[in-house]
Amino acid sequence: MRGSLLFLCLFSVSCWVNLMPTSGDKIFHFGTCRVSVSMTEIRAGFTAIKANIQSRDPIRTLSILSHPHSLHKVKSSDRCCITHQLFTFYVDKVFKHCRTEDSFVNRKISSIANSFLSVRRKLGQCLEQNNCVCGEESTEKFKQILANYEGLNVTSAAMKSLGELDILLDWMEKSR
Repeated sequence: MRGSLLFLCLFSVSCWVNLMPTSGDKIFHFGTCRVSVSMTEIRAGFTAIKANIQSRDPIRTLSILSHPHSLHKVKSSDRCCITHQLFTFYVDKVFKHCRTEDSFVNRKISSIANSFLSVRRKLGQCLEQNNCVCGEESTEKFKQILANYEGLNVTSAAMKSLGELDILLDWMEKSR
């Protein structure tokens, strides 16, 4: 009896610990989706390489994520959809073309990419469960981001997008 009670207690604590976000994780609300994101890890990785990546950006007059198609104006109901699109964009287009001669920078990029892959998977599951559909406004904003990206050569566009990662992270923090 005592062994069963002790086992049940330990099992309950174990389940509770596994459901809690780990240190540095934050819960984000993107429309109907709640997602745990290791923002501390992503920010630390980006901060470590930001100057290096931004120094590789040859076109300072153009922004891929900024005004006039700012993320900050996305409706609450469209946040899950556009966030999933942006994480897919970064995983499928940006990180694949961000390679440098510096192995430290490449490891940080890989770490950030793995975090994005995890968040994208969680958002995708939530989108499926909730049958979320992107609104016209967020679809247009994302199309403009893609047009900005595709207007540059692949490597320049990828480095510029990675250099603007703080815009996406700030938007996520504000929309939390």
